[in-house]
Amino acid sequence: MTSAIRHTTIDCADAYALGGFWSQVLGLPLHEDDHPGDEEALIEAAGLLFVTVPEPKTAKNRIHFDIQPQDRTRDEEVERLLGLGAKLFDDRRKPDGTGWVVLADPEGNEFCVERSAGERGA
Repeated sequence: MTSAIRHTTIDCADAYALGGFWSQVLGLPLHEDDHPGDEEALIEAAGLLFVTVPEPKTAKNRIHFDIQPQDRTRDEEVERLLGLGAKLFDDRRKPDGTGWVVLADPEGNEFCVERSAGERGA
């Protein structure tokens, strides 16, 4: 017998708000039972569970997401995510077009935006 990872759980100050941000990033809906003020919010298709906790984030993430745009370039996706409320954390883009961008979600959780598959193949 083996085990399976059912959810990746993210502690946060506002589960519904942070779940809503990631819902927009991924283009996937929050669970139909989730509402503002709920202590949990789920993006079922991505296996992401957001849980409201009392303590704030205090250090760098030990695990993070690497986002790869599916229908736009890395730079276009970075601009879109900044417009959704992400913050620039570290720009690792190189003059030759390689590299990535480290952003932080509205609660300060770091994540990376990589080049799209099309950009990698070019």
